[in-house]
Amino acid sequence: MTGLSHDLLVAAPKVLLHDHLDGGLRPQTIVELAAEVGHALPAGNAADLADWFAEAADSGSLERYLETFAHTLAVMQTPEAITRVARECVEDLAADGVVYAEIRYAPELHVSTGLALEEVVAAVQRGFSEGMEAAGGRIVVRQLLTAMRQAANSREIAELAIAWRDRGVAGFDIAGPEAGFPPTRFLDAFEYLQRENFHFTIHAGEGFGLPSIWEAVQWCGADRLGHGVRIVDDITVDDAGVAHLGRLASYVRDKRIPLEMCPSSNVQTGAAHSIAEHPIKQLADLRFRVTVNTDNRLMSRTSLTKEFGLLAGAFGYGWREIEWFTVNAMKSAFLPYDERYRLIVDTIKPWYADQAARA
Repeated sequence: MTGLSHDLLVAAPKVLLHDHLDGGLRPQTIVELAAEVGHALPAGNAADLADWFAEAADSGSLERYLETFAHTLAVMQTPEAITRVARECVEDLAADGVVYAEIRYAPELHVSTGLALEEVVAAVQRGFSEGMEAAGGRIVVRQLLTAMRQAANSREIAELAIAWRDRGVAGFDIAGPEAGFPPTRFLDAFEYLQRENFHFTIHAGEGFGLPSIWEAVQWCGADRLGHGVRIVDDITVDDAGVAHLGRLASYVRDKRIPLEMCPSSNVQTGAAHSIAEHPIKQLADLRFRVTVNTDNRLMSRTSLTKEFGLLAGAFGYGWREIEWFTVNAMKSAFLPYDERYRLIVDTIKPWYADQAARA
């Protein structure tokens, strides 16, 4: 890890913008919750189940990757289960040194046993509040409400997000298969959110190419891009090694539109060939607003510490680069300016300055 100790990397204050609640369950929790509701799992114990999730997700296909969620969602259909998962999510992130996180999930996927959408959001917020209280103020966590591209509930979920904007919900998102479900299908929801002065991110440029990013930015007005890996398709490098940005790539960089990149997940879904070949280095070198994220900690067997460790090993990154990614993320958070500023100045910058002084 180029001289970065694991313990110090865990202790480093980190910021997470792209993490799915239903993709980060503890394997043991799935086993216990499945037993309570009689849901059959592909493995009977936590260790084997963790192996199954990682292997099933490591297929190179976004569609196959998404299939693994059938099991996590099956055990997240009661208020008690949802609250437990949300609380444990905060506990795990706090233990990994995350000081601010935005956790996304689709309320519409948690109503199969009769819960109302409001009840789902309330259950998540209870868990987050319990987790933050137990962490003693070491972490702030906010919700992002996600609408599924293949469904037709985007306006309803957007209105739900607005209803909860002062009660723990910081933004809105759309997710699911990109191919065949362009973001412009949800213009009504995005225009509504803009009228309400609310924040939203859009999964784009992961399973589909530049048109998905273009629509997300130019038609829908996305504040951030979920993944955005395929923006590199609008960048060419000449024989002298000089990069030339196309119109869309230039716009995204010039406007400082954040890219929520998830290295391990991007490799699993085929959006990148390997960590060493991930475009995150090229984009960071070109000074795009790049952030580092986990996406689905269970499926990728990862943490933010692990993601930074992988990047450090592949590209020789040290504390300076990790601080840069972290500040990028904090600047891009859907949190009021004064709160973002306070976390950067009081928590993030002093820690990394101390590491630089020790070097």
